[in-house]
Amino acid sequence: MIKPLASELLKSCLIENHIPEGMQLSGKLHTAPEKSDNASPAMKSDLPGEYFHAGEPGTIQPQDWQTLRQKVEEFFAENGPLQDAAKHGGRPYEYRFQQLQMARETIQALIDKRNLAIEAPTGVGKSFAYLVPAILYSKLTNTPALVTTETISLQEQLVNKDLPLLQKLLNIKFKSALAKGRRNYLCLRRLSLAAGEHQSDYIPHPSMEGDIDRIYAWSERTRDGNRDSADFHIQNESWGYVCCEAGNCSFPKCRFQRECFYRKAREEWAKADIIVANHALFFTDLAMQIESGDESGGLLPEYGSVIIDEAHTLEDNAAQHLGLHLTYNGFNAMLNKLYNPDSARGLLMRKGSNALELRSSVTQLKSLAKEFFGQFQEYLLECDDPIRPVTRGGIFTNSLQSPLMDFRCELGDYAMEQTDVDFRSELESLVNQCDMYIDYIHAFINMTLPDSVYWVEEDSRQLILQTAPLNVAEILAQELFTRDFPVIATSATLTVDRRFNYFTNRTGFTRGITRQLSSPFDPEKVTLHVAKNMPDPFDEKYEQALFKALEYYISLSDGKAFVLFTSYSMLRKAADALESFLFHKNIKLLMQGSDMSRSMLLSEFKRDVRSVLFGTDSFWTGVDVPGESLSNVIITKLPFAVPTHPLTQARCDRIKLQGGNPFFDYSLPEAVLKFRQGTGRLIRSRQDSGIIVILDSRINTKRYGKTFINSLPPYPQSGE
Repeated sequence: MIKPLASELLKSCLIENHIPEGMQLSGKLHTAPEKSDNASPAMKSDLPGEYFHAGEPGTIQPQDWQTLRQKVEEFFAENGPLQDAAKHGGRPYEYRFQQLQMARETIQALIDKRNLAIEAPTGVGKSFAYLVPAILYSKLTNTPALVTTETISLQEQLVNKDLPLLQKLLNIKFKSALAKGRRNYLCLRRLSLAAGEHQSDYIPHPSMEGDIDRIYAWSERTRDGNRDSADFHIQNESWGYVCCEAGNCSFPKCRFQRECFYRKAREEWAKADIIVANHALFFTDLAMQIESGDESGGLLPEYGSVIIDEAHTLEDNAAQHLGLHLTYNGFNAMLNKLYNPDSARGLLMRKGSNALELRSSVTQLKSLAKEFFGQFQEYLLECDDPIRPVTRGGIFTNSLQSPLMDFRCELGDYAMEQTDVDFRSELESLVNQCDMYIDYIHAFINMTLPDSVYWVEEDSRQLILQTAPLNVAEILAQELFTRDFPVIATSATLTVDRRFNYFTNRTGFTRGITRQLSSPFDPEKVTLHVAKNMPDPFDEKYEQALFKALEYYISLSDGKAFVLFTSYSMLRKAADALESFLFHKNIKLLMQGSDMSRSMLLSEFKRDVRSVLFGTDSFWTGVDVPGESLSNVIITKLPFAVPTHPLTQARCDRIKLQGGNPFFDYSLPEAVLKFRQGTGRLIRSRQDSGIIVILDSRINTKRYGKTFINSLPPYPQSGE
């Protein structure tokens, strides 16, 4: 068992994962035809209307598996139920052989209980291609399928569009649920405390009272208590005092247990055939299973299969959520819940000598924390860099851990003395948080986590101490890809130079097969422009040449362009240089970093057909603009990662120690995948057409340039 960082907080997360009464977790598939008003006519006489479960999964017969294959074939056939999608609010039907191919591969992998990594280019319709087999497999085996995604937009598409549409097209009753981390849900018990007569004990500053009042009013009309469903903005700090919290749940003794939003959500997960989650929750759940040594010890119900969409981010997501993340702001916020000297508020503002002593201890801890985290700020200032690796132990003073341990004991004793159940629960939650910080501080200062990289980072909001495992492939190979359930990993960009080697090496993918599907789009609808006379990006003449080239290619498409940059500083320079040109062309410039949010920029870009959008990192991926609005994608520079980032540096060093080549084994493949993501913004439907422009001469002058070109579809190139 490969364990990430242990902590009391993680252990406290191992809460009840009960199954509601009447639910059975094993059974054989039996079918009974049932008519449905919403069902597609093409399926009424073929697919069963409802599954009934009885007996043991082991009694499934070979003909049952053959039935699954047959139903998948029928659904994706040219005259199958998908032809009725538009009648039920879906997109107009287009038969896509690649979609059928993917569905075949997926159902066979599920039946064989083997893993599958499958690259499905844009337009294949991959969500239906894995959802339909997953639904059928889940109903037969009576085990839920977990679908995990990277982006909120894809989760919303699955939950709000794809799954409801399949309810109408498939003549099968199935249940789906969106799973979110517990902090996304309102806790009615904590809200009653924060809004009650002892409000000053539970919220540290009067400025939060307005937010708490609005949340209270919302609690009386919300059906799910999900923060995202609130019709007003909730400050993060305020939400932290009323949300569900690990280690601070009195279920099943809570007086709000019948109304509990999180309990209701978990019951829906337990009854679901398809559970949709994000990568963050999935890896948090996986980490808890690893920590507990129990495959049923996570937050999510035990699942019978896993589908990882947007799997090109698998390694980075695993590294992020299996590592350590410690902030000064978070530590200070924990202390403020207990006692805020500035506002004279907090849980410890009770009468008695014990509370008085603890308030004094909190004040001392605040001073020690400022000193402790201050040494890391000085560490950054020494190099005048907002991010710096920590390569050896013993260079920082651990002045906080021992006093925090003493305080934790005192606070634990004080909590045990309390007779008010709610008050004691709040205190015990903070005791657990003290345990977490004790573990994290010890691990970071003494560098006790094996095969990990450590670094200090400061952004515009806070100071962060962070670690990430370097052996992600080893962890995932053991803890994910060799389990007794099949894992389907899919994305539009899994291959480099049309090979899966990089993906399998970096993620530990094993015990399965790989498949690459062709694009359903006509490559002739795209013209690839590779500027041959551009200076090298590191040449001093590059900037001016870039600005002139941008003017030319933006004019060529009359706006309608995404211009993708690898740094915000170059984006700003280009925006300043082209401002007058675009004004006289009557082309609106939309720019990342302006007053508009990402979603607002995209909405305006779609509305104003002649506009151009200058974007950096977040616009290379997850952006969908079908139609005329986007007819030109310009790559200003090949997207190599900054080699000085501690995680990139450590990964490269590890590859070198293992006898590999850091550039060809890591930096180049990463850049190619991001390049493919960026260029993939252009063609989102069969009606789309346009140009892709590459303004980095290295694609011609360096031998690795062909790897970028070979990783694209066979687009015709301009003769420029």
